[in-house]
Amino acid sequence: MSALSENLRSDFTKLARAAAARLVKPLSALLFACFAAAPLLAQAQTAAAARDTVLIVGDSLSAEYGLKRGTGWVPLLEKQLAAEKKNIRVVNASISGDTTSGGRSRLPALLAQHKPGIVVIELGGNDALRGLPLDMTENNLLAMAKAAKKAGAKVLLLGMQVPPNYGGAYGATFSGLFTKVARAEKAALVPFFLKGIADVDDAVGNFQADRIHPNEQAQARMLANVWPELKKLIK
Repeated sequence: MSALSENLRSDFTKLARAAAARLVKPLSALLFACFAAAPLLAQAQTAAAARDTVLIVGDSLSAEYGLKRGTGWVPLLEKQLAAEKKNIRVVNASISGDTTSGGRSRLPALLAQHKPGIVVIELGGNDALRGLPLDMTENNLLAMAKAAKKAGAKVLLLGMQVPPNYGGAYGATFSGLFTKVARAEKAALVPFFLKGIADVDDAVGNFQADRIHPNEQAQARMLANVWPELKKLIK
């Protein structure tokens, strides 16, 4: 009986080892597949998070020039998104004094870094203030819209107008180029970013002492002008 028991024990041991070997191979393959897929999953999650990014490329109107930090329309946008439970990151790449040429040169690096799902272009006002050629402004805006779309982002243009003293023809051409670019690139458009701020009878009360930059009280109105069009682009 002792010899038989030893033989049986030996047979069972061999069977157990064989079964374990057969089990280990698929488990090893499964673990390897999981570890191999982990970087891809992380990349996919990163890409998805990036697509939930709104990139704002603007000038002093979006860079809180002369305002207390956190009171500009961009921080107010972040609060709006949070209030509506939108898990969206806002990257404010606005620089005071920037022109469409500056924005055009900066945009490729910003797109590569942040990979946004939406790009808001708020530029052109300084072009007009400096008397730069309008065809150059138009070409720069077109190039920016094209680059953003090529990178997979939706585009929202914030249009501007100039004071009447610039002349009727110049003013009409300037404000019209935003519509022209938006139509050409099928981009969303806010026709006049400062509507209800600069085009009202008591406009002076909406601006800082320089009469160029909207004051803190006007920031909510600026957001109100942007939000309806931006909301359409947010999934």
